[in-house]
Amino acid sequence: MEREGKNTAQDCCGTRHKERPEEEIRSLVNRLSRIEGQVRGIRRMVEQGAYCPEILVQSAAVSAAMNGFNRQLLSSHVHTCVVEDIRNGREETVDELCALLQKLMK
Repeated sequence: MEREGKNTAQDCCGTRHKERPEEEIRSLVNRLSRIEGQVRGIRRMVEQGAYCPEILVQSAAVSAAMNGFNRQLLSSHVHTCVVEDIRNGREETVDELCALLQKLMK
């Protein structure tokens, strides 16, 4: 695997990977586990015939939780990957970030 920087690496196919601190992994996985639990709860509500507005409120809570996850991951990405790439002269990362933000804001 070819090293790009201390936080990111690229494999033989050009796919980039990120080395994350254990604390960050744990935090992200915990958020995802809570979201999974919320989604399972919504599924149970649907299966049990819960009233539509109750399901929609829970669905909105899942959307908010996913937005929180995305904000945390995006912040980490900007503070590590983007900053490191710019310091290493890889300014195309700014274009990559702009394209990512366009996708996230749909």
